[in-house]
This record gives sequence, structure tokens and C-alpha cells, in this order.
Amino acid sequence: MKLKSKLIGDRQFYKKVLVIALPVLIQNIITNFVSLLDNIMVGQIGTEQMSGVAIVNQLVFVFNICIFGGISGAGIFTAQYHGNNDHKGVRDTFRAKILICSAVTIIATVVFCFFHTELISLFLHQSEEGIDLERTLGYAKDYIYIMIFGLLPFAITQAYSGTLRETGQTLMPMFSGVIAFVTNMSLNYILIFGKFGAPVMGVRGAALATVIARFAECAVIVIWAHTHKNKCAFISKAYRSFKIPKKLVKQIATKGAPLMANEVLWSLGTTMLVQCYSLRGLEAVSAVNISSTVSNLFFCAFFALGSAVSIIVGQLLGAGELQRAVDEDRKLIALAVFLCFIIGGVLVIIAPLFPAVYNTTDNIKEIATSLLRVAAVAMPLSAFVHMAYFTLRSGGKTIVTFLFDSVFVWGASIPLAFVLSRFTDLSVVWLYIAVNALEIIKGIIGFIMLKKKLWVQNLVKGDN
Repeated sequence: MKLKSKLIGDRQFYKKVLVIALPVLIQNIITNFVSLLDNIMVGQIGTEQMSGVAIVNQLVFVFNICIFGGISGAGIFTAQYHGNNDHKGVRDTFRAKILICSAVTIIATVVFCFFHTELISLFLHQSEEGIDLERTLGYAKDYIYIMIFGLLPFAITQAYSGTLRETGQTLMPMFSGVIAFVTNMSLNYILIFGKFGAPVMGVRGAALATVIARFAECAVIVIWAHTHKNKCAFISKAYRSFKIPKKLVKQIATKGAPLMANEVLWSLGTTMLVQCYSLRGLEAVSAVNISSTVSNLFFCAFFALGSAVSIIVGQLLGAGELQRAVDEDRKLIALAVFLCFIIGGVLVIIAPLFPAVYNTTDNIKEIATSLLRVAAVAMPLSAFVHMAYFTLRSGGKTIVTFLFDSVFVWGASIPLAFVLSRFTDLSVVWLYIAVNALEIIKGIIGFIMLKKKLWVQNLVKGDN
């Protein structure tokens, strides 16, 4: 009974979690479902097109994660300032996010404009399937030339939606995600295949649809925030000045720099892992792309609960309710792991259905199915590791999360993948299994970190 009371909350607890996590979950499902359908539509054109788009999306993923990492440091303080009812503090963190997003976008735009060919070529390796590398490179270039224009609206959207979620306004980011979903899917169908009199644009149509959807999502969330100042107190006079207290700048830099470095290195590490898999040929890139796109849709449950940890635990820490923060964090982790046992089991069974809808080779479909099943079996462990990361982050333990996440990737996962991909004949499936098996070590480290409770601290006490 004691264990049950520790891991299972009451009805009021789950109601609070549902209110916070459900909109985030819906938005994540919408975002990943768009990616899945976008992937399937491009996959109907051909394997070269799908591979080219997959490579560019892996590069754009690095930018997306850099934005996420850039605003995460400020986000720690946003949640705690809100828990402390300090609207000025929230406004200052929002300004910091806008400045960070602008800087990251400028850097990414320059890199993608001048070094896209070199970056794309890192993933182009001849395969047994006879996939045309030159055509794949051409399609990737067509795609990235347009996707560059979507970087800024994406960055601005994240600054606004992150702040809204951290202040308890989770419905509007979800609604803007629905707008993006409808816009993207409608335009995908029209522009990729040339429906309703539009020209057949293929991969360029997919990119254009994504960019327009990002502008639409950005416009919706920005307009709503500025027209609902009663619900978004931080937005009042937010752009009157970008002066941020030196103390907060130092705090964000101290807590945020490790987070930013962590997200950058982690995303680069993930991309490096894909590059290692690509040595098994472009069919490996295509299979990994299919697998990751589908599995991300199923991972939405613990992604949303990770956001709930940031919001719920962060606000409790900011309010000084430390013991309650520990209790609710433990119950959130138990919920995430339990849900992922069920979801992972379902995915193991239905895994072959997803690759079957792609217009690609049987070999790629078989590899993708195997990779999906590996991800499904590892899902409960992945959920625990993810929740442990967000718990440590909510308490400002950003150096620890840096060691826990990106240092582990570069110190363990990448060396293993590098050696196995270059000095053995292991298939991409066995490479993937070996890399995922290392998550067991992270799970043990995460458990020890949580047990020590070093993350339990109020970062904003006395700041208002």
C-alpha cells in the first residue's frame, strides 16, 4: 500500500496532469502526425526524394533542438517566476528567449546557405539498392533552399509557446499547432501532387507547405498573446525594451549555457549516429527516417509528460513546496513508464503496418519494421531517462543534465556506433540495438541522481 501511494496519485493529481499535459500531448501528436504524413507523401514520389528530404530534416532537426536548448535555460526561470507570481521576471525571461532565438536563427541561416552541399554529402553513401546519389543530392538542395525561410517563424513560435506553457497557458500552443497541421496537410496534398490546378512541385511543394504552415502557426500564437494581455501579463511592454537585469542574464547564462551546449551537442550527436548508420547505404538512411518519424509519434506520451514535469515541478519548486515537488515528480515518472509499457507493446504488434504504406523497396520496409520494434521495446526505459532529464533540469541542475545527456552520447554512443559501423559488418539493425542498449546505463545514472534529490531547490526565492 505504501508503494502504491508513492507511485499513484489521487484523482485531483491526474486531473492537474491532464489539464497541463493533454494540450501538449495533442500538439505533439499533431506535429509528429504532420511529419509522418509529410514523410509518407514524399515517400510516394520515390526513394531518392524521401532520402533527400530525410537528410535535410535531420539537419533542420539540429536547428530545432538548438532553439529548444537556447530557450530552455530561460524557461527554468519562467516556470519558477510564474510559480512565485513575478510577472516582471517572466517578461525578462521572454525577452531573453527572443534574443537567443534571433541569434540562433541567424547562425543557422548562414550555415545552411553556404555549407548545405557539404553537410548533405556526409550522408550520401552508395547502397545495394542502386539509389542515385546525385538525384538524392539534387532533391535535398531543392528542399533546403525553401526550408531556410521557415527557420525564423519556427524560432519565434517556440519563444512564445514555451513561455505560454510555462505560465500555464497550454491550450493556445495546441490550437496554433492544429492550424499548422491543417495548413500543412492541405498544402502538402495540393503542392506535392499538383492538385486543384497547382503545378506538381514534389519535394519543393513539401518544403513550401511546411514554411507556410510555420508562418501561419507563428501568426496565430503571436496575435493571440498580444490581444489577451489579461492572460499573458508578461507580454505587456515586452518589446518596449530588451534590457534584462544583469543578475538574471548571469543566471540564465549559468543555467542556460550547459543546456544550450547540451542540446546542440546532443542533436549533433544524434545526427552523427545517423551518419554512422548511413555507411550501410542510403537504404539505411531511409529506414531510419521511417522508423524515427513513426516512433516519434508514439513517443508523444512521455514527451508531453516531460513538459508536465517542467511546468508542475518547476512551479512547485518556485513556490517553495519542495516535498510536494518530489512526490508529484515521482508519480509523473511512474505514469510515463506505465503508459510506455502499454504503448510500446502496441507498437511491437503494429510496426509492419507503417513501412508498408511507403513507395520504397521491400528491404527498406523490413529494416524500418525491425528498427521500430527495437524502439518499441526500449520505450519504457526511454521514458524513464527522458523524465529523469526533465526533473534534473527543473531544479536547475544543468551541468548534471549536460553530463547525463550529451556527454554520454559523445562519450559512449557515438564511439560505439563509429567503431561498429566502420570496423564490423553488423547490419544497421544490430548497430541500432547496440546503441540503444547503452540507455540502460543512463537509466541507472538517472535513478541514482533522482534518489539523491540534489535537484530539489528554489532558484528564484526572494527575487520578486
